[in-house]
Amino acid sequence: MSKSAKKDLYEAPDYYLLDELLTDEHKLIRATARDWVKKEVSPIIEDYAQKAEFPKHLIKGLADIGAFGPTIPVEYGGAGLDYTAYGILMQEIERGDSGIRSTASVQGSLVMYPIYAYGTEEQRKKYLPKLASGEMMGCFGLTEPDHGSNPGGMVTNIKDAGSHYILNGAKMWISNAPFADIAVVWAKDESGKIRGLVVERGMEGFSTPETHNKWSLRASATGELVFDNVKVPKENIFPEISGLKGPLGCLNQARYGIAWGALGAAMDCYDTALRYSKERVQFGKPIGGFQLQQKKLAEMVTEITKGQLLVWRLGVLKSENRASAEQISMAKRNSVEIALDIARNARQMLGGMGITGEYSIMRHMMNLESVVTYEGTHDIHLLITGMDVTGLNAFK
Repeated sequence: MSKSAKKDLYEAPDYYLLDELLTDEHKLIRATARDWVKKEVSPIIEDYAQKAEFPKHLIKGLADIGAFGPTIPVEYGGAGLDYTAYGILMQEIERGDSGIRSTASVQGSLVMYPIYAYGTEEQRKKYLPKLASGEMMGCFGLTEPDHGSNPGGMVTNIKDAGSHYILNGAKMWISNAPFADIAVVWAKDESGKIRGLVVERGMEGFSTPETHNKWSLRASATGELVFDNVKVPKENIFPEISGLKGPLGCLNQARYGIAWGALGAAMDCYDTALRYSKERVQFGKPIGGFQLQQKKLAEMVTEITKGQLLVWRLGVLKSENRASAEQISMAKRNSVEIALDIARNARQMLGGMGITGEYSIMRHMMNLESVVTYEGTHDIHLLITGMDVTGLNAFK
């Protein structure tokens, strides 16, 4: 795959000197991830997005920088890092591309986390080290063709067949599905309770057709999970957890990563627009010297700064195990909303150049249209905050 000759000159905005709130370890993790993105992701990502192909060769690099399950304890192959470190990793990766960050988020938050939090010791030892190293890749099956924002309505089901379960149903919009070795799947048992289980590629009746014709997350592999009388051994079920608490706990982990990640996309768009505004001359001076362009840039960096403070504080609370699901919801919704606004304004500042692959902005903008919807839509997160502050449920 040809590498772009255009150099990645990204510099992250830090208007309120937030670096002073980070540890030396945080900064080292960030520097390592940023260097990797500049060297391995930026030069090739545009070609892969244009071709709508996932750059599989990046999996090893993602594992090497600790992007797969960084908060998982060292004994299971993780790095045992705090949540601020996890957020920083997602921010740097999404600065490169949301699709690549999705791959890492799914692996860490939606596959490794439930196996660690809800699985048996045998399941942890069997899967986690290989997932951490990228030797094994996973996906997460919750969303169904007719059940997205209301996962409790799922129809995918398991029936007890003595020595094993029989799994039937289908999931869609599943990141990593086409190449995943395992799937963490949520299904209803005969009593109607939601249970989690690990389904392995190669089990008879399990297929993962790829989803094509996406205008968003084009450098990420998306597919379906189809279960046709799949025999799943009983040792593959999560023993303790039942109900929506299981999958929603995973989504909290992923939403937390998105809150940081979407900010990374916003920062890249801002940085691109700022640099362009100093170089592009119209009416005899750089466009950055015009009031309306300065207004756009000033508003971008203000929103980014507010977002940085929000996710930093959330990271501290999460590491102390004090962050609520509602706080995570607020941060996810806020980061994606401002990222979309910043991408659109940055695109305008670049004029016609803004729609070309020579710059990252249009790719970020299209990617963010998925990020604003998955792991809880913009409107659902608003209602989660609304219910939290009023105590009244607007979902029913």
